Amino acid sequence: MKRTALALTVLVAFFTMSFIITKQDDPIYKNLKVLPKNITAPQMDSVMKSYTAALGVKCTFCHVRNDSTKIWDYASDKKKHKLIARDMMKMTNQINDKYFDVTGKGSKNLGTALMVTCYTCHNGKPEPATKPELRENRNTQQGTPNGGGDANRPRLDSARKQ
Repeated sequence: MKRTALALTVLVAFFTMSFIITKQDDPIYKNLKVLPKNITAPQMDSVMKSYTAALGVKCTFCHVRNDSTKIWDYASDKKKHKLIARDMMKMTNQINDKYFDVTGKGSKNLGTALMVTCYTCHNGKPEPATKPELRENRNTQQGTPNGGGDANRPRLDSARKQ
């Protein structure tokens, strides 16, 4: 009887200790569906800063903030741009994994240098361009008469006139 009680006590202690040892800390961030659940605060800050720069937006573009309490609800899915961003993240991850996995780490690794990013299409604008900018607009924006290109290279519009 004493051996059975001792064995049962040891067994209960073993299961209790294994539960305590294997219990994971709660993740810092809630409702992560594409980013890794164990992402660190510096990694999350880096990712979010890259998104805001790539789209030329602020946090409120995707995230909800209660103006009266000044509290952010980052886990909320109320804004459509956050849902779209998740789909775009999946898309760029697939493209990078299929065509540009030069580091061998894959797009899921936050340290991987990605070839296709939000900036690839957005170029600092909330909506990506759906057609090329007209040459005249590019030339005046760059501040040079021929758009800053090679002065010896013939321009397409002058080649058509010949």
